[in-house]
Amino acid sequence: MTTFALIHGGGASAFDWHLVEKELRERGHDTVAMDLPMSDPKATLWDYADAVVQAAGGRGPLVVVAHSWSGFVGPLVCARTNVSALVLLTAMIPTPGETPAAWWEQSGWHSPGIEDEYELYFHDVPRDLADRVLTHDRALRTDLDMDLACSEPWPLTAWPDVPTRYLLCRDDRLFTPEFVRQHAKERLGLIPDEMPGGHMAMLSRPGELADHLLRALPTG
Repeated sequence: MTTFALIHGGGASAFDWHLVEKELRERGHDTVAMDLPMSDPKATLWDYADAVVQAAGGRGPLVVVAHSWSGFVGPLVCARTNVSALVLLTAMIPTPGETPAAWWEQSGWHSPGIEDEYELYFHDVPRDLADRVLTHDRALRTDLDMDLACSEPWPLTAWPDVPTRYLLCRDDRLFTPEFVRQHAKERLGLIPDEMPGGHMAMLSRPGELADHLLRALPTG
């Protein structure tokens, strides 16, 4: 049995993972998903990572799954606890000293020009499910304050020595396949694994995502 630590993206919550948690548990594995301290104006990137470690409660070695913005957090978890693998799910890849706020320009990302939240993030998610998730997550965003974390230089001097895989979502409108392939190659020298689905594949394709995560398990 493996414990998967599932880290949500910026402005989101642990609830985003509830369908994937069910799928992984049905396959005989354990999961932990947590709300990052996004409403704490004093929370640093290390505090975000420590929230993951605390939620895991000593379980491990963990397979850490970092979605979107939490690409800045997942590698820090690897530096704090026993981790067997790191999976970046359509995630930002930081470099030492880079701030999350600066990543958007420094990575070469270009805005898709889509303003509607449903069309950008949830276009392939059933509308009733998207509504439930957005209602839940928006309630948490009322006190959102990530200014410190977003302006803080990423503190590691090198990528952690942990097997790392990148999972690209071919229908993602925020981080397009073309951008992700180049981003993963430039920053980590990785060729991403690929699956169908948009930016919130944990909601639109939870079973397929669970299967991909199981393929990331270390062998031998």
